[in-house]
Amino acid sequence: MECCCGLLTAEKQPVPLKGIEVELEVKDHVATVVSTLHYDNKEDKAIEAVFVFPLPGDAAVCHFSAKVGQTEIVAEVKEKQEAREEYDDALSSGQQAFLLEESEQSSDIFSLSVGSLPPGESASIRLEYIIELAVQADDALRFCLPAVLNPRYQPQGSEGGGVQVTSVPASQVPYSLSFSARVSSPRQVSKIDSNCSLEPLQYLNAEQSQAVVKLAAGHKFDRDVELLIYYKDAHQPAAVVEAGQVSAKPGTLMGDAVVMLSLYPEFPQAVMSSLASSGEFVFVLDRSGSMDCPINNTKKSETRISSARDTLLLLLKSLPMGCYFNIYSFGSSFEHIFPTSVEYSEKTMEEALKKVKEMQANLGGTEILQPLKHIYNQPCIPSQPRQLFVFTDGEVGNTKEVTSLVKKNSTSHRCFSFGIGEGASTALINGLAKEGGGHAQFITGADRMQPKVMQSLRFALQPAVEDISVTWDLPQGVTAIVLSPPLTAIFQGQRSLIYAQLTGQSSEAKDCFVTVKYNLAGHPTQNQIPFTLQPTEETGLTIHRLSARTVIRSLETEKNNYDLMPFMEREDKKEEEDGVKQKVVELSVQSGVSSSHTAFIAVHKGESSTTQGPLLRQIIPVPSFRNMPQMMCMRSMPISPPNGFAGPPPACIAYADCAMGGEMDDLDEEMCYGWTKEIVAPSPPPCMDPLLELVSLQKASGCWPLVKALAAAMEKTSEEVEKPKPAAVSKDVWATILALIWLHGFKADAQDEWQLLAMKAVSWLCAQKASCVAECVAAGNTLLGCEVTKDTLGI
Repeated sequence: MECCCGLLTAEKQPVPLKGIEVELEVKDHVATVVSTLHYDNKEDKAIEAVFVFPLPGDAAVCHFSAKVGQTEIVAEVKEKQEAREEYDDALSSGQQAFLLEESEQSSDIFSLSVGSLPPGESASIRLEYIIELAVQADDALRFCLPAVLNPRYQPQGSEGGGVQVTSVPASQVPYSLSFSARVSSPRQVSKIDSNCSLEPLQYLNAEQSQAVVKLAAGHKFDRDVELLIYYKDAHQPAAVVEAGQVSAKPGTLMGDAVVMLSLYPEFPQAVMSSLASSGEFVFVLDRSGSMDCPINNTKKSETRISSARDTLLLLLKSLPMGCYFNIYSFGSSFEHIFPTSVEYSEKTMEEALKKVKEMQANLGGTEILQPLKHIYNQPCIPSQPRQLFVFTDGEVGNTKEVTSLVKKNSTSHRCFSFGIGEGASTALINGLAKEGGGHAQFITGADRMQPKVMQSLRFALQPAVEDISVTWDLPQGVTAIVLSPPLTAIFQGQRSLIYAQLTGQSSEAKDCFVTVKYNLAGHPTQNQIPFTLQPTEETGLTIHRLSARTVIRSLETEKNNYDLMPFMEREDKKEEEDGVKQKVVELSVQSGVSSSHTAFIAVHKGESSTTQGPLLRQIIPVPSFRNMPQMMCMRSMPISPPNGFAGPPPACIAYADCAMGGEMDDLDEEMCYGWTKEIVAPSPPPCMDPLLELVSLQKASGCWPLVKALAAAMEKTSEEVEKPKPAAVSKDVWATILALIWLHGFKADAQDEWQLLAMKAVSWLCAQKASCVAECVAAGNTLLGCEVTKDTLGI
């Protein structure tokens, strides 16, 4: 199939973006990222280059500047419409101008406009942002540099326009990327892993607390760049105080000192060993067409939908008896297996598994709002806390509508979210978990979905943390104004951050304390963190800007919540929205941190001349990770500027990879006219993984039946399995002990995936009060060639 890509305009003119340099500096768990974009105009006329690209949704973008020749122009933050008008005025006057703005629909998409770049001229754009790094299941800190931006689906009737993306196949991106990282911590840097090829790690001191690493040459834009940073003895509670900005007014966020608290709760082992046996578990699965894409770029990679089906199998087998559950799936429409959540039993589990096996990525676009509304309209079940698990590749355009809905219903449930594949929206996945008091996970590269999802299920089964309160013991004259939203969830082994503004002064040299109190399974618990008011050196204004970002995001969510109040008078709603917007703009300008209502604007006010005729507008493509296994379709098409961004329609035609995933399901024959289709015969279904095969045989109660399929899963015949069974032991007890021995003996490396269902099996065995258990374990070890002890099995 002939491939048209986005390297040239209709007049065969080259794309002006030549390269991107990224420098990452990590101090403990906070990362500062500096990206430099190099532009070069080889045309014989002035151009305007527009580049729509992804950034982490929770990043605080805090600096934007341009260097043209030897002149550097530092951008200012202004109200968005004011910045757009200043940009347009500059272009019409023949001046060079640069505009950076955040999408109004999703905080993880930005548009960079480089205007009136003269013929033969070069420009370098410097963009800086700060972000907190999330803690992973194995205690690593995860940094992700988004490199892939997939088209976002905009449901009909959603407010605002969708974010349209000019994209090319990832292997044909016309610009290069260089990436280097410097990591420092009070503790030793144990190692740094990545999904991309890295040069060898270099330590900068004898303590190995500082290190640098670089991306190996030849990086292809076929994946996001992910770093996993491991510290020795990591994640201790800490408080960092940062002095206010000298030029800022005292009493303001930027003028006062700010403290960042990092909480790492350790719950008592006795409490953690008793997982909850109740709850309403609602699983929400994305079945849009893009879920048929592979999880990563390897030829043998399984598809997103098949991995999600396998994960639902593990989840359903791991649920506790006595809980309730339901499964929703969505695309352009949505479905649910049961009208309302049902009690978990062998019958309901088998009925659900049968439906899960039939699920395909065939429901069209990605409209997640309606199924969420349907779930929230269902009454909660008494004494069964609602836990929502959302699986999606995150390619939606109405992110803020979705997260606002989750926040509105946050008191009635917890939401755990999973971003599947390259390019999943960080704003959506992190936003769902943050507003829903849950936990977010991303599955990319060679990641397996199952262990990450099972970790979240363990979080959901942890005893609920209730009555959370934060108290401050400060010197007289100093007051703490908490800037973070109230803590609604605390999980074992996960970091919680609290930002607070310290206003006032005191001459008292007194130690300060922050005490976090909560009830855990009925037990009053508290964690106390000591600190001093002495500012930490060499932090710049990092913590202030992260604090400002936190407040800005909270205000933006508050503004979006007014859209969910249909009974509020229109004039009152507009007045409230305008008031919140004004607060956002004021704080954004004061702190220099971007928002959805402001933009960075830089104008080079040197010699200028009025531009004759329209500028040549060039849309710069980003990599899109799409590989439709059954149908690939490409066409040349006019590219419109992303809705929500400034600028007139482009004066050129770009060529884009238009494998639009599930969106193709909505196209009729007339709309498909002109598309080149290549039909690829589907490959035969792969054999089931032995672990999943064994798990699929477990009963809802936790036991395994002694059947031929169980013997086959363990690579034995039925006679070989049945013959050594002690006469006094039932078939189910014998089969269950064999299954547990096999899991410990052959699948110990995947224990995160089967630990919960094994605990359920052990509980079932203990309830049977079976005799000859030790004899069964010895006979099972002999049969399977293992050496698993009775204590290891927990029976």
